[in-house]
Amino acid sequence: MEAELVALATASATAIVQQMATDGWIRARDRVVSFFANRGAASPSPEDIASDLDRSQAELTTAQQEDDEEAAADVRAEWRNRVRRSLRDDPEAASELRVLLDELNPGIPAQQVGEVHNTISGGTQHGPVVQTGTIGSLRFGTGGGE
Repeated sequence: MEAELVALATASATAIVQQMATDGWIRARDRVVSFFANRGAASPSPEDIASDLDRSQAELTTAQQEDDEEAAADVRAEWRNRVRRSLRDDPEAASELRVLLDELNPGIPAQQVGEVHNTISGGTQHGPVVQTGTIGSLRFGTGGGE
């Protein structure tokens, strides 16, 4: 699967799971059910998808109450894998998934994915090395209490 679709699957699964912890989850859940139910004859029924989402939401709620980050990560991984399978089986679903992601995260710019090549040269580095696409502000202190 190409990197852009993997990034889209990851961002979408993260948005789905984040929505599970909000007051707007029921509306978002219905939209997520619609996305997965429209994936062809082999896709699960809307009822089965809704049931899976409800189970995941209950697991996430319990994980958050118990500060169990591993269980919360399992919920994210489960939905990331489901989104990736949907995209693998139907690459044309990416445009619908982008619309869904925009609905779940209004006002957040779409993630841009590009090819990255990192090179560090000039011998041994004795300080921080930061690799990123964009940095708003970055400071490294010496612990001197600035």
